[in-house]
Amino acid sequence: MNKIHPTAIISPKAEIDQNVEIGPYAVIEENTKIGSGTVIGPFVHILGYTEIGKNCKIFTGATVGSIPQDLKYKGEISYLKIGDENVIREYVTINPGTGEGESTIIGNKNLIMAYAHIAHNCKIGNNVIISNCGTLAGHVTIEDFAVIGGMVGIHQFCRVGSYAIVGGCSKITKDIIPFALADGHPARPYGLNIVGLKRRNFPKEKISLLKRAYKILFRSGLNISSAIKELEKMENCKEISHLITFIKTSTRGIAKEK
Repeated sequence: MNKIHPTAIISPKAEIDQNVEIGPYAVIEENTKIGSGTVIGPFVHILGYTEIGKNCKIFTGATVGSIPQDLKYKGEISYLKIGDENVIREYVTINPGTGEGESTIIGNKNLIMAYAHIAHNCKIGNNVIISNCGTLAGHVTIEDFAVIGGMVGIHQFCRVGSYAIVGGCSKITKDIIPFALADGHPARPYGLNIVGLKRRNFPKEKISLLKRAYKILFRSGLNISSAIKELEKMENCKEISHLITFIKTSTRGIAKEK
């Protein structure tokens, strides 16, 4: 049975699964879908073509699915797809995609803290943390297990690689490579995220390999093209392969050490 507060306003065209809890004064508009076990807090507004998975928790005042803050948006049908077991804290705003049929996509088990903003066409992986007031412009990609510090601003089309961590109040204008520590205005890598890798149970051998790869990229005196050729000679493993692919597919370029 669903637990719906009598003051909540819910469209009869919304699809609400079993065991969903909806708090006081929440507004759930048509075309939305909410998965089993999800908890919607007071004054939450869910609208647009928004799909929310199972066992999510959305806290007071969040607005999920409002139209993009993008002058290119002309009222076309676009989507917001949110996976399972996400925590979306107070007053977060998340927009769907710009462009007919386009989507903003959020994976599973992410923590999006209070007042964060995720703009149109963003792609968020799994187990990501976006701290308070983190601000993502359009078309930003955050890969699995990345951590975005408080009050970080990310320029459109930038990417933050898996297992990277970005310090609070940073400004990201280029891609942050996977596994890195980054900070600053603009944000630049300054080492490997060793503590984060250990917490995720990376073996010592993998960490040593990634340390070597980092030194080749930023401390060998090689340009990026030559550094990639050296990385391709290293021991073949999925982490190094991912790092190489990430760099090769960068459209804005990667941030480099000072």
